[in-house]
Amino acid sequence: MDKSMIKGMLIGGVAMVAVGAAGVTGYQQLGQPKFAEVLAVKDVSETIKTPRQECHEVQVQHQAPVKDENRIAGKVIGGVAGAALGSMIGSGRGNTVAMVAGAAGGAYAGNAVQKNQQQKDVVTSTESRCKTVYESSQKHLGYDVSYRLDGKDGVVRLAYNPGKQIPVKDGKLVLEPPSDAPKK
Repeated sequence: MDKSMIKGMLIGGVAMVAVGAAGVTGYQQLGQPKFAEVLAVKDVSETIKTPRQECHEVQVQHQAPVKDENRIAGKVIGGVAGAALGSMIGSGRGNTVAMVAGAAGGAYAGNAVQKNQQQKDVVTSTESRCKTVYESSQKHLGYDVSYRLDGKDGVVRLAYNPGKQIPVKDGKLVLEPPSDAPKK
């Protein structure tokens, strides 16, 4: 055998290996599925709670500020009235004792009456009362898709609903949405 024949056989052998490898690869490509079967699609969302302030005006009563804390007006008016009543009782020293006793009793009673009136004296004002309330809303996260590929089951989250099948390329799922997929 000469050298050119050996070269020809060698080049022919390499060509045969390349053609054979291409054929095996092509056969494997033909044998791979083009789609994964979709078994179930579950819509996935989460609840978002957003806080906000809710305020309303209410009428509130407070005790009015006291102008005469020592209730002097009640004591004086009660004392004068008590002394006047006491002066109508008895005569002489008895009259003086009755006036003093009437003045003391009247001052005490006037003090009590003024205290009672001051406690009942109220002012009304409007105040704003606020509380935090939460509003709920749903945020769409995608779809959990159960699928079967080459007899094996799996789950994947997709941004779109794939329908009945998911495209497969080189044995792997194509996860990008097709151009005609509905957006949500």
